[in-house]
Amino acid sequence: MPNGALPAFVLHSRPYKETSALVDFLTPEGRLRAVLRGARGKAGGLARPFAPLELELRGRGELKSVGRLEATGIAHWLQGQTLYSGMYLNELLLRLLPSEDPHPALFDHYALTLRALSANPPLEPLLRAFEWRLLDDLGYGFALDIDISGHPVVADSLYRLHPDAGMEPVGQLQPGLFQGIDLLAMAEADWSSPGALAAAKRLMRQALAPHLGGRPLVSRELFMTLKEPVRD
Repeated sequence: MPNGALPAFVLHSRPYKETSALVDFLTPEGRLRAVLRGARGKAGGLARPFAPLELELRGRGELKSVGRLEATGIAHWLQGQTLYSGMYLNELLLRLLPSEDPHPALFDHYALTLRALSANPPLEPLLRAFEWRLLDDLGYGFALDIDISGHPVVADSLYRLHPDAGMEPVGQLQPGLFQGIDLLAMAEADWSSPGALAAAKRLMRQALAPHLGGRPLVSRELFMTLKEPVRD
């Protein structure tokens, strides 16, 4: 467990005992869980998602306490689809990132993604980039322009994903395949290519599924509810 102050973001908070909260923080030193005492007071007001914080922990037991928590900037203002996108990022990190496993580059990418979301940009490229970075940092990444046998991906060929290995060429049409031209566009982050974003969304779902343990993502279901048209 790290000593000293750390930059942090709140991923999730829930009530703990009478006046405390159990909070999951994202820091450069990984995902850290700690008890925040007096959560109904000023400290609880600071412990909200999407706000840059400085965190100090104390204690020698397995479950540490928050010794100091201070804001280091203005919270990123997310609403509507950007809010659900931020919730989605937090849920992915809670579900996939091991406790106390340092990933400083991932922390920086998360902070940059929140800043980008607050500017209300096109969401799909940001989400796909974050999913890819998360998988890669956790050791689950794979090549998009080289197949599992080491040959270059061919634009007019078809491929299927083996999550633990990468892209495998296939000779006949079947459900869940990807066109080589879309894989090559993803490799270059070329979202102007027709079909690349839709293919990237399918690919990331397939790649994430084995690591989510079959449990649906709550934020994804909320996001789909938001996108459904209102019926009279």
